[in-house]
Amino acid sequence: MNMRLARVRAPLALWAAAAWALPGARAAGDGAPAPGGPRVDASRLPAPGSYTLPRIQRCPDGEVLRSDGRAQRLHTLLQGRISLLSFMYTYCRDPIGCPLAYRAMTQTRDILRREPGLAALSQLVSLSFDPSNDRPEQMAVYGHGQVQAKDVARVRWHFLTTASVAKLMPLLDGLGQDVSVEVDARGRPTRTLNHLLKLFLIDAQLSVREIYSVATLDAAVLANDLRTLALEAVRAGDPALRRL
Repeated sequence: MNMRLARVRAPLALWAAAAWALPGARAAGDGAPAPGGPRVDASRLPAPGSYTLPRIQRCPDGEVLRSDGRAQRLHTLLQGRISLLSFMYTYCRDPIGCPLAYRAMTQTRDILRREPGLAALSQLVSLSFDPSNDRPEQMAVYGHGQVQAKDVARVRWHFLTTASVAKLMPLLDGLGQDVSVEVDARGRPTRTLNHLLKLFLIDAQLSVREIYSVATLDAAVLANDLRTLALEAVRAGDPALRRL
């Protein structure tokens, strides 16, 4: 019997929104995490490497923009490291949306700071839903301070966007991440993006190995799964794995 905690996976869905004419940019908040969220007793988690994470699907590829404005293929950024990827947008205030994912990511970052060996094989990735507002400079503001200068060499956290909705679509569709624009009583798009919270665990060979939801999003679980994939890759002598 698999001792691993049961996971809840939402069904994959296509993004059905046709309108994306959101109003002008608003300054990003500090991303303060929302209170609450799942709590896991770390002492009850199975030992890292004692369970197997299935290969769910291959991660899609597409062009993304880094926070310094440089264009890069997503596969180039992800290949060779174990990645936790979360879609978000900088002005989201839904307590069980982006702020909850942010909280889990910052807690996982803190764990990686304490485990430099694991940090050398891992990275965090935040990718915006809203390229019309979240330009690279906006992502740089949003991500400012999340990785201190002394941590850059060992804890990687990329804050990405895309050049357009057309560039974003293949990534959303390929991962089954649904999102729609909420409209007002007159049918005009608002600044609210409705989306089901998902966070994707992607291995060094670009396979999605876990999809976390609100019910399963906990830093203790994320870190345990990162350790499990790291052990798997090291034991197999994975040639794709990059290290410091």
